[in-house]
Amino acid sequence: MIFLYFPLTVLCIIPHAASQNGGVSCALTSTWLDSVVLSINIEKEGFHRELVYEVRHDPAPCHVKYLLVQSLSSGVYTDQYQLASLGEHTGLQVLLDLPVGLEDPAYASNEFSAMVYLSSPGPLQAVVPVHGRYHRPSTSGGWVQVPIDTPRLLLRPEHCKTATPIPPHKVADAPCSVHNESLCSWLEIEGLQVLGSVSLEIPVGDFSLTAPVCAVTVLVTMLCCTVLFRTIWKHGTF
Repeated sequence: MIFLYFPLTVLCIIPHAASQNGGVSCALTSTWLDSVVLSINIEKEGFHRELVYEVRHDPAPCHVKYLLVQSLSSGVYTDQYQLASLGEHTGLQVLLDLPVGLEDPAYASNEFSAMVYLSSPGPLQAVVPVHGRYHRPSTSGGWVQVPIDTPRLLLRPEHCKTATPIPPHKVADAPCSVHNESLCSWLEIEGLQVLGSVSLEIPVGDFSLTAPVCAVTVLVTMLCCTVLFRTIWKHGTF
């Protein structure tokens, strides 16, 4: 199982004070942190998309774990069962903070956060599927734009469970791993260099077409029922 739900009261990644250590947090330096760059893109079309993340930086002084905290609006969702399947086949590690209603429309859904875990050494990339929700129809149809917020990037050396703030970067508490076993302190990068800005355009229904659509639906349903009844009556099959 590659995802678990994490209580929102704990998920709220709360900054806290920590002891200073000469401007170094488990061998991470301010200069190295300034070299970290996050790129984000969106691929595919329609209601079913993929968010593609990539982290780049100068050679790291040690093996580092990375945590992307992606807030997602009620206009989109991630499928926890799809994430579980991808975790088994590709190693994707995503932790959701709330259960996600897969069939709920946008106006009946809540915002939630997806936490994406990456680890060096290895490719610092992740492809996370997202899906558009149905929105309320408008008086003229058209499209609605759903922006995707820039994710927060937290990191920590693999051998450390505590971190020291390196101004202007701060320390935050978050689950140590996708298995949600305990909390660790992570260093959150302030002023993160981000390449790319993404959003989804989702089609919405035309409310003015409600009457003709309902009429056609009723007529087609009656026609199908009539054909089915005649077939059953003719062949005597019940």
